[in-house]
Amino acid sequence: MIYTIENDYLTAKISDVGAELISLKSKRDECEYIWQGDEKYWTGHAPIMFPICGRLFGGKYTYRGKEYEMPIHGIVRHEEFALKSASASEITLEYVSNKKSRTMYPFDFVFDVTFKLMLKSVEVKFNVKNTGGNDLIFAVGGHPAFNVPLGKSGKFEDYYLEFDKKCAALRVDFSDTCFCTGNDRQFTEGGTKRIPLTHDLFDNDAIFLYNTDKNVTLASEDAKNSATVSFDGMKYVGIWHKPKTDAPYVCIEPWSSIPSYDGAVDDLESKEQMVHLPSGYSYKNSFMITVN
Repeated sequence: MIYTIENDYLTAKISDVGAELISLKSKRDECEYIWQGDEKYWTGHAPIMFPICGRLFGGKYTYRGKEYEMPIHGIVRHEEFALKSASASEITLEYVSNKKSRTMYPFDFVFDVTFKLMLKSVEVKFNVKNTGGNDLIFAVGGHPAFNVPLGKSGKFEDYYLEFDKKCAALRVDFSDTCFCTGNDRQFTEGGTKRIPLTHDLFDNDAIFLYNTDKNVTLASEDAKNSATVSFDGMKYVGIWHKPKTDAPYVCIEPWSSIPSYDGAVDDLESKEQMVHLPSGYSYKNSFMITVN
């Protein structure tokens, strides 16, 4: 089912499959900000990551001596969420642990995703509640993809990503198979503020950064439309489109964690950057998309 929320400035559409934002359109000029999907490149729009972000080495992990398999980006992005609450400009969708989820992730939880429109912004809020008896171990993240160009203004190479402030950004070093190596390094000598977009920027797959400013804007000097992703609670931000293509979109991905190390099957209890949430407690995080 597709749900629609709106305010005076924006209309957003959200699918109950994966609690995925599939459209964010300006009422001013009908500009569609979210990538609409294309089998030639990538059919996603803005999937949600839970309880892992990225890949597990070998597609598996261990927990308390038992091995489990889990697909890339976790267990919820292809699952149906239930409607929890809705108003004209806000909606909350809910996924509750079940028999299927426990075969991949042996925990009891409630995972809510809320979309709230505020003027020219949509806030995407995560609320995770541990309903089991052990610590809930997880990560969360977003994977929104934006059309490039925005509207009909220019071409891909006219656009750039720009942080609000120059930052000493560090790049997560990935192997050829997109797993962490531990050899992180400075992204650009002298600091990072603006990243010009070119298709070959993604020839080696995604670029993940940390130690950055927490606002990054997709824009062009010649375009009136822009989109800013704000991610105060997330350590990492990734940028991606399908490698070695001329794909007309870019993903800006705020994540709380990153993939496995190359060659190492994770033990969930020692996996880096994971949240350990005690029984009965809740965890909140969010990111925001603001358009112009």
